[in-house]
Amino acid sequence: MNRCAGSLVALFLVSLAAATAAAQSKAPRVEQARALTNSASPALTVVPQQLFGALPVSTRSTEARQLVEKAFEEYENVMLVESLASARKATRKDPKFALAYAMWSFAARRDVPAAAALAKANALAVSAPPEERLLVHWMTATQSRDLLPAIQSMNDLLAKFPKDKHVLYLTAEWLYFQQDYEKSRQLFEAAAKIDPNFPPAQNMLGYAYIETGDPDPAKAVAALQRYSELLPTQPNPHDSLGEVYRYAGNDEGSLEEYAAALKLSPTFYTSQLGLGDTSAMMGDYERARTEFAKAIPLAASSRDKLHIAFQKALINFWAGKPEQGRRELAALAQQAAQQKDPYAQYEIGLGRAFLASSTDEEIKALDALQAKFSKPVTGMSANDRQTALASMLRERVRVLSLAGKTGDASRSIHQLEALATATRDSIVGDCYYSAKGYALFASGDYSGAISLLQSDTQNPLVAHQIVLSYEKLGDSANATLAKTRFRYLRAPTPQWYLASQTGAASN
Repeated sequence: MNRCAGSLVALFLVSLAAATAAAQSKAPRVEQARALTNSASPALTVVPQQLFGALPVSTRSTEARQLVEKAFEEYENVMLVESLASARKATRKDPKFALAYAMWSFAARRDVPAAAALAKANALAVSAPPEERLLVHWMTATQSRDLLPAIQSMNDLLAKFPKDKHVLYLTAEWLYFQQDYEKSRQLFEAAAKIDPNFPPAQNMLGYAYIETGDPDPAKAVAALQRYSELLPTQPNPHDSLGEVYRYAGNDEGSLEEYAAALKLSPTFYTSQLGLGDTSAMMGDYERARTEFAKAIPLAASSRDKLHIAFQKALINFWAGKPEQGRRELAALAQQAAQQKDPYAQYEIGLGRAFLASSTDEEIKALDALQAKFSKPVTGMSANDRQTALASMLRERVRVLSLAGKTGDASRSIHQLEALATATRDSIVGDCYYSAKGYALFASGDYSGAISLLQSDTQNPLVAHQIVLSYEKLGDSANATLAKTRFRYLRAPTPQWYLASQTGAASN
């Protein structure tokens, strides 16, 4: 499993397991230096240790370096808990190793941010070799409120290490999560070309080929089948195939792959969850409930358990029982508040807003949610909070524009513009442009709406609005292409449910 783009919630739910890549560490070398004097005994110089034999690092501890290499490989293979543990252990082996702290914070950002580790990484980077300092600065900059320094550091990293598969993978993954699918695909392909036997690149290519503006399910499946060949005893390749098959509409294939993953690892909870998700999309609601019930005790954290319960509650809406669904979501919202989990509160709260009984009720729900996330939230990074806030504001603009409340919608657009300007975050920017697109659609400017909505096509509601815009213009050819793109967003989410209710998924 690795699909996270297009939905902030999916990015938050990353307590996943996957295969371990083969170790690629290299032992430090001792070389004879050229004599600088006439001494008969030549001096010996210890060559600085290098991460994966390529990037000079500051640590003198072989074990610390090897642990950081292990943390990188675990991260690349979606073993986030293990990666975090390896990085933390490396800091104990060498408390002055900047990259160890950077890796700790980088892995932790996908779950509970590690502010102290991030600060330590930045403080120690001053004394690190230039190459390590550059990597540390990029890893920490991705976690700042202003992402321009991260982009600049990324470009410097790629210029300095254009053939390092680990640098290519990490930067490509970050771009993927920033929804720059074309560039991320190019970098994943470059990593796979350097090492055709590099499993992480094949895994992410499976998703990237589906996410591009011109989805290619055949390439996606081929990449994931190669991923499975490289790791035949691991469940994650089958889990990824199960997910991509579902997006491509091959539900039976999806169920088979999830079952194959569980045969290899009966406790691989994301595949058990996947069985529920695919069954829900097939309309087999009883089976979906059963599969979700099996998944809950397998989940590694309370957040994961709440997410599965959220998916289970959504079945009520698919099955035509919205009031029951709203009652279950209200109870889940209370549980998330009691557990003080901001990510679960965001997912459940926004889901309740999407599925409210009326526009007034949705605005009321969004008001409550925005009041909570408009200021720093304990346990949530600044990046995640601002992205969450942007998604709320975009939804507010959508419903207000549809309701003809252009003045209120305009105020929310201005809020989004200020947030996008302050953060320079591409996801926030996409929310801003698509919000403006909704407003232009409401005003009858369908061409203008399309040009802005196309910045944010991973949201099913936005993708559907593009279809409607082309239909309003009488452009049937582009409307058909937009409908095809929409179908590859097929997932059991509130956004898909609302968009597909209009008939876009079946036309």
